[in-house]
Parts: sequence; structure tokens; C-alpha cells
Amino acid sequence: MLEKISRVRLLVVGDVMLDRYWFGEVNRISPEAPVPVVKVERQEERLGGAANVARNATSLGAVTALLSVVGDDDAGRTLSRLLEEGLIDAGLHVDPEIDTIVKLRVIGRQQQLLRIDFETPPSHEILQAKLADFERRVADADVVILSDYGKGGLTHIAEMIRIARDANKPVLVDPKGDEWEKYAGATVITPNRGELKQVIGGWKTEEELAAKAHRLRGELGLEALLVTRSEEGMTLFADGETHHQAAQAREVYDVSGAGDTVIATLAVMVAAGADWGEAIRVANIAAGIVVGKLGTAVVTRDEIAHAL
Repeated sequence: MLEKISRVRLLVVGDVMLDRYWFGEVNRISPEAPVPVVKVERQEERLGGAANVARNATSLGAVTALLSVVGDDDAGRTLSRLLEEGLIDAGLHVDPEIDTIVKLRVIGRQQQLLRIDFETPPSHEILQAKLADFERRVADADVVILSDYGKGGLTHIAEMIRIARDANKPVLVDPKGDEWEKYAGATVITPNRGELKQVIGGWKTEEELAAKAHRLRGELGLEALLVTRSEEGMTLFADGETHHQAAQAREVYDVSGAGDTVIATLAVMVAAGADWGEAIRVANIAAGIVVGKLGTAVVTRDEIAHAL
């Protein structure tokens, strides 16, 4: 199954961002305020958001295309360069009215001390152009991922789901917020535990969770609902079946970007012909590997093969 991944053609659409990391030493507290002083010694720039999803799929061996919006700025040009270096076929629509989304993380002694976000929602005209580009690109894809970070880049997500499903392409959605009616008709959505609670409320037993999850799946017309549950692993609810994977026992170093790894792995496994049980088993293994790495990281096919 892993060998088949190299023939998978994946299209990722969503909010891209540039993840900047400033690494430094912390040896004293500022005399101006009770905060640590970080002497920055090293800087890194990585693909974030939907770009990190594409990076994960490429790392697994899939042929990956990405569709998104950036600003006409240094961060946008850096994203374009990193995507090109990562062998990702990027269709980045440039909106001169916005700033490219940037997440700046300050790391001291291997701990994240601060995160600063820069963002502006894209304009309507650019989003319309992106939708037209999506219609052209979806025909060449085996599977589509819609990575919603709530930054405005997926305003037309309901239309995108309809277009992809009319073309018989599986659609996987990483949701955001609590208005999920726009995700109706997708193949599977992959909320984390907190995101799901926002929509269906809490649960006291596994039976109550299953009942609520299946009800939501029916209301939205989904084939499956995958809930990532942190230390409780992940559970997939599909028609007449439930698959649970316990969390991989390992030291958790950094959970940022783990959801990107899960949806990318799930998508390429489904496109390669895996059933739901097999797909989430591999996605769970990938998540267990990536949380042991610092920052937005990826998992390789060799790492998964070794873990298997």
C-alpha cells in the first residue's frame, strides 16, 4: 500500500502561512517587565497551514498540488520558494491588498515562549479567481484536501465540495469554527476533540460520543467522521462501522501541525486504495511520529514503514 502512494495525485486547497522560528538562549529576565530576554541565535522558515499539509503529502511520496492566496510581499515570495524547493506544484494567487499570513514563534531552551500572528483576509475577486482555478485542477487529482484555518481562504468551500464530488473525487476537510453546514457532502472531516465538542457538545461515555458522531455524520451527508483525541488516540465513525486507534506511546515534544500530518496521511492512504481501518492505523502512526518533532514537521514514508 505504501508503494502505491507514489502514484497518488493530491490537491490541497486552503489557508497557507509562513511559520517563522526564532531560536535563542534565555539567561535573564528583562528589567523592563517580568518576561524572559531571548538572545536570538538562529532563524528558520517553514511551510505552515495548508502548505504544511501539502509538504506532508509530498514527504509521503504523493504528487501534490496546492492552491491558495498570498500577499505581494517577502513572506509570500518565501512561501513560493519553499514550495518550489519542496517539489510542490503551487498555484498561489497574489492579492496585493493583503499581507501573507505569518506565524512567528520565539523558542528558548527548546520551549515556545511566544507566538505572534500576522494576517489579513483575502479579497473577494482573488477568491473567485481561485475557485475557477480549482475547477480546472480538480480533474487531475485523485483526492482533494480542504484545509480550513478560518483565515478566509475557503469562502467558497461548499461550492468546492460540490465540484469535487460531482467529479467523483474524495474530499477530506480539516474543519474550523462551529458552523459545519458548509462542509456538507464531504467524504470525511477530521476535527480534533475540542473542535467536535464545539459542535455536538460534550459526552460522558463512548456510546454517547458514537451516537452524536453518527447523528452529525448523517446530518452532513458524510461517509466518515474522524476525531483526533490527543492522548486518547483517534476514532473514525463510518456507515455501520467504528475504528479506534490508541495513541502511540512516545514522548510528546510538539503537537503543532499534527492535524496536518493526520489528514495528509489519511488522504494518500484512501487514494491508494486503503479501507478506513487501514488508513487511520497509518495516520495514527504518522501522528505519533510527528509529535516527537519540534514545530511544523513531516513524516516520511520510510519512517512509517519502519514503525509498521
